[in-house]
Amino acid sequence: APPEAAEGRPGPGHEDFRPRIVPYYRDPNKPYKKVLRTRYIQTELGFHERLFVAVLTSKATLNTLAVAVNKTVAHHFPRLLYFTGLRSAKVPHGMVLVAHGDERPIWLMYETMNYIHQHFGSDYDWFYIMQDDTYAQAEQVKALVTHLSINQDVYLGRAEEFIGGDEQARYCHGGFGYLLSRSLLLKLHPHLDSCRNEILSVRPDEWLGRCIIDFLGITCVSQLQGQHYHTYELAKNTELEKEEEEDFQAALAVHPVSDMTLMYRLHKQFSRIQLDRVYQEIQDLQMQIRNLTALTPAGEAGVTWPVGINAPFLPKSRFEVISWDYFTEQHLFSCPDGSPKCELSGASKADVSEIIESAVEQLNRLYQPLLRFSKRQLLNGYRRFDPTRGMEYTLDLLLEAATQKGHSHVLAKRVSLVRPLSKVEIIPMPYVTEATRVQMVLPLTVQDLDFVANFLDMFAMNTLDTHDNALLTLLFIYHPYDAQRVGQVDVFAGVKAMVGELEKRYAEVKIPWISVKTEVPSQVKLMDIVSKKHPVDTLFFLASVWTEINMEFLNRCRMNTISNWQVFFPVHFQEFNPALVYRGDQTASSSTDFLRDGHFDRHSFAEACFYNSDYMTARTKLAADILDRDEVLESMEVFDVFLHYSGLHLFRAVEPGLVQKYTLRSCNPRLSEELYHRCVLSNLEGLASRSHLAMALFEQEQANST
Repeated sequence: APPEAAEGRPGPGHEDFRPRIVPYYRDPNKPYKKVLRTRYIQTELGFHERLFVAVLTSKATLNTLAVAVNKTVAHHFPRLLYFTGLRSAKVPHGMVLVAHGDERPIWLMYETMNYIHQHFGSDYDWFYIMQDDTYAQAEQVKALVTHLSINQDVYLGRAEEFIGGDEQARYCHGGFGYLLSRSLLLKLHPHLDSCRNEILSVRPDEWLGRCIIDFLGITCVSQLQGQHYHTYELAKNTELEKEEEEDFQAALAVHPVSDMTLMYRLHKQFSRIQLDRVYQEIQDLQMQIRNLTALTPAGEAGVTWPVGINAPFLPKSRFEVISWDYFTEQHLFSCPDGSPKCELSGASKADVSEIIESAVEQLNRLYQPLLRFSKRQLLNGYRRFDPTRGMEYTLDLLLEAATQKGHSHVLAKRVSLVRPLSKVEIIPMPYVTEATRVQMVLPLTVQDLDFVANFLDMFAMNTLDTHDNALLTLLFIYHPYDAQRVGQVDVFAGVKAMVGELEKRYAEVKIPWISVKTEVPSQVKLMDIVSKKHPVDTLFFLASVWTEINMEFLNRCRMNTISNWQVFFPVHFQEFNPALVYRGDQTASSSTDFLRDGHFDRHSFAEACFYNSDYMTARTKLAADILDRDEVLESMEVFDVFLHYSGLHLFRAVEPGLVQKYTLRSCNPRLSEELYHRCVLSNLEGLASRSHLAMALFEQEQANST
């Protein structure tokens, strides 16, 4: 470093990046203009995404090598697109393809650079161009760009000499991939048309290199800012499993890859190399932790197990103790539904099998070749989830230990295992706001008439009085007998009168209703009618007459429902029967008892938030599956439609903002057996808690005995 830089002062060509506060000053003579803030803070701060990857493919390799690239490394890059010169090419599943319509190599490169600049030039800092016969180590490439400065014009790759050209000029070989900085791409774009007309070349990588040299004066380099772009040229008949060269293991890109099988073998080999490095790094870190812990006041006793994993959670009172769940290979003794014993199945069974297998494998690794263990039986199993470290297991295993001489002995051994929490990942979600209009849909039958007045009062108080952006549509479900007599006696006349009073009180509000005649009020059939009468971008809230609408829930409905991404099925809170819970002591719960004397009704799927476009897409797939068998719809709910016929996220969560008073609901026996059974269970579990029911039985028995 120059002497002045060594003394702490910035030398020539260096900038002092010490931050300084710029005071805000507003000229009182100029009119005030409202500042429009950007939607995302990273836009306002000028942040860009890190890396964009472009893969050049062709007609011959689109369904072979390009697919292999997509299956091996594509998911490791933040954004990857495939570029081809084919016209109307059939895109393989899971790939994003840009077809330019001209297979000439130079034209493909020209159009690709134009496309990247136009669509991604302002969004990314680095652009990595590779061919589909190149294997790139994605993690190594991502690590490389994190160590390079974005303020320089970078043209980095495997430098090659031009044939018969300047000895000092170099271009980056396209087979091994190359890296371009955003600043270079922006400077290059105005000259692409000139390069296309003036530079003649057979190879697209030579053409691009000559263009960058002629107009920007920048040559390809293989190392920059202390970072090396390592490559490896793959020879024919190379035995990858025995390849131990340092150049091979350090390579960011390998070329040429002749077929799909070779691509998969390369991926397997480099994955094994990466795993070995990670395991070695873990061992080194654990050794450092042990050495440093010995110097602390706690000494060696301060080393936690496993080394490097957080210590177990220490409860400060008995209420914070994390309980253990007991299990065997067949049963679980802590069930989600509260029952004392249930069959071990699904993910829990796979979890237990994997843990037992891992325990035996670790024992063999520790004691071989002196002893060889095999599992006889799981005697006892315990597990608990510790939020500070992960899932903990304690297993009592009955093992058979065999010696090298063939002797065997059966013994019981207790082992402890931890499945640690992995790296936390932030899942990107589309942007939503609380300004979206909610279209509430309320189906009504004759049995619901006693509860409509309370629903409309809560709707007026919590949405109309507060001017919330929400609308209401009523769905009158007439029985065929009532529909024939609607001219003489309209069973919904009282509800229509209430609606008229609301519309008089709130002049700007209109509450439409739709009349339907049916014996079996299928939720899907009813939604089909409503869906056709609203725009595709409508956000529906499918409500029930016992629901008490409030602004807090409506905002969560807006935020948790994302078009073409996620639907929301809230689990409402159902209050218990006050006659069983209070038994005349008190008639209503106080504010401090909110959400105490009741339960979240997981059997009910009556409430739902979803966009009309998502429903129509899923409904179209359902129609193609059932053809004209409309009777199938009677056994389905809207939840089933989204679950089986859409690729959307189904967000099912408890919703404290949806509270329903107790009522004994009528279950229609003409619905499917599953829906009827679910309705009956909801009624039974909504009576009272086990303690309240036990107290009621005890008091009844005492009364009978006297």
